[in-house]
Amino acid sequence: MKATHNPPSTALVTPADLLRMAALYLRQHGWHQGTYYATNAPADCPTPPACAVGAIGMASAGHRVDHFYGLDLDTQVTFRQAVGILTTYLDGCLPICFVDEDGFLVDEHTSPFSWNDDPDRTAEQVITALEKAADEWDRLHTEEGENR
Repeated sequence: MKATHNPPSTALVTPADLLRMAALYLRQHGWHQGTYYATNAPADCPTPPACAVGAIGMASAGHRVDHFYGLDLDTQVTFRQAVGILTTYLDGCLPICFVDEDGFLVDEHTSPFSWNDDPDRTAEQVITALEKAADEWDRLHTEEGENR
């Protein structure tokens, strides 16, 4: 091994890591509402502006994916875990509940899609929520920097 060779890391990527990567993606490439990725970005653009869930997808897969169900099973699981953690964070801290015209609760949980697409939402709010959801996951699942 050469002195400049960096051996691969054996550390597992946690859901919190993916949420932080998604926040970083939005800071670097832009935030979008309405679809996973900005529809005005060229189809061959590898890093289009994304919504919160689209950014989690980019962090999970490493590339633009229009349907996450087409990913390999491990990537799907990782993606769904990170979205679930964001949803749990939003439920506890920034809930949005939709009630239908008859007064019935439409969603039991805050939808990260609806939350992202709220007309009053800002990019900074989305980025902050991703980072805080990651911090909460770390608080619950790590001890002194190590997984519990």
